[in-house]
Amino acid sequence: MNDFMSFNVQNFKKDLKIKAANGKELTALKVFTEALRYLKDDALQTINNSASGKKFTALDFTWVLTVPAIWDHSAKQFMRTAAMQAGIVKEVNKEKLIIALEPEAASVWCKKLPADGFIAEHQGNVTLDQSPKTQYVVVDCGGGTIDITVHEVLEGGALKELHKASGNNLGGQTVDRKFKEFLREIFSDGVWDEFEQNHPNDVKKMMYDFTFFKKHNDDADIDCPFKLGRIAQKKKAIERFFEKVEGASWDEGCITISKQKLSSFFAESLQGITHSLKEIFTKCLNIKFILLVGGYSESKILRKHVIDKFGDKCKVLCPIRPQEAILRGAVEFGRKPHLVASRKSAFTYGVRVSQRFDKSKHKAEKKFINKDGEWCRDIFMKLVESGEDVGWDETRTFILYPTQADTKMMNYNFYCTKKGNPKYVDEEGIEKIGCFCLHSPNTKRGLNRELKLNIKFGFTEMTAEGIDLDSDQTSSVELDFMRN
Repeated sequence: MNDFMSFNVQNFKKDLKIKAANGKELTALKVFTEALRYLKDDALQTINNSASGKKFTALDFTWVLTVPAIWDHSAKQFMRTAAMQAGIVKEVNKEKLIIALEPEAASVWCKKLPADGFIAEHQGNVTLDQSPKTQYVVVDCGGGTIDITVHEVLEGGALKELHKASGNNLGGQTVDRKFKEFLREIFSDGVWDEFEQNHPNDVKKMMYDFTFFKKHNDDADIDCPFKLGRIAQKKKAIERFFEKVEGASWDEGCITISKQKLSSFFAESLQGITHSLKEIFTKCLNIKFILLVGGYSESKILRKHVIDKFGDKCKVLCPIRPQEAILRGAVEFGRKPHLVASRKSAFTYGVRVSQRFDKSKHKAEKKFINKDGEWCRDIFMKLVESGEDVGWDETRTFILYPTQADTKMMNYNFYCTKKGNPKYVDEEGIEKIGCFCLHSPNTKRGLNRELKLNIKFGFTEMTAEGIDLDSDQTSSVELDFMRN
């Protein structure tokens, strides 16, 4: 589902609404849910039309949704919520839905390709090296995002993420936007605005035709829709719209855009790719390959730019069908999710605790007193740090203690931040992501009672489980990254 929708769901809020071209609004969750429901129903119908003697349902399959790696936890959780509301999975079988990161999926697929599976581009007969310690950058060039991940091949062929996912929102749609801005410049005096408002399907057809020319490095001949020409001619002869515009001409019903002008539409996006890759190469990594995937990497202009800028440092590879790499890799990933052995944590995660008050270390306003002594509240106890390696399906265990000898209920709140070493949970940039209460009925050991806290790092979720070791009572929570 690479670039399923050109919608940025970073820092997602549950009640966020999106507006259609006609001005009507719906919640983003509703829009995504119904789109996923349609895709699910269509897939099942296609399968059942070919099946004999059995009626398959959504419950019979493992489903894989792909998302950009730079999306934060709220966005990934949002996609899972939409998928569940669409009936792809239910609470009882939610483990049958895998959220795969697009550059990881592409990486898994490209590891299998022979040399003739890549576009040669004057680099010879090259394939992706599978030797342990080989490092390469995956640049997933989609419509909405440029998504960059760095992998190292481990013994046995699994992958380790070496650098936190990075990138930007300067994908192929940035080029589309520049093209549309140029059309507005050509068809001035409100002509383009009237056309865009009243004939959105014709605009969509023009943009679809433009995607073909984005792939090449030649002059582009775009058919001018009849309705656009009719609106323009109400103002003046259509040829006159091109008199003061550089890089475009009118030729018997076609808008001809020069090769140089077409290349200029790519400038902002290519600059963003260059900047992101230069940052990667300053990390002193021993990178041997750049792997270009995603539909936008079908562009010769993009591939030539990356080769010109980085071809002296490493080999630049692009599979023959770069968008299919994500789809095919997602299937492989669904079968073998352990193929990516570890990732870098995008955030620092912690739990709120209290400690014995120490005036040399703690803020005076954080001090509180109970019958068991003086304490400091709101301390951020770090569970994992931003940039730290986290293993696939890894569980980490911590031991916590009560702050009152006779308490029978302990409350724990969880937080995340991009800071490396926060001290208190109420510092700026720290967000609460979940909580649970744990019963501890046996108070004989007072302050010496132990709570075992297990934090499990899944693909897109983190689950916290608390166990009171004296009573063996447990409580758990799936941490919630979507804001209200």
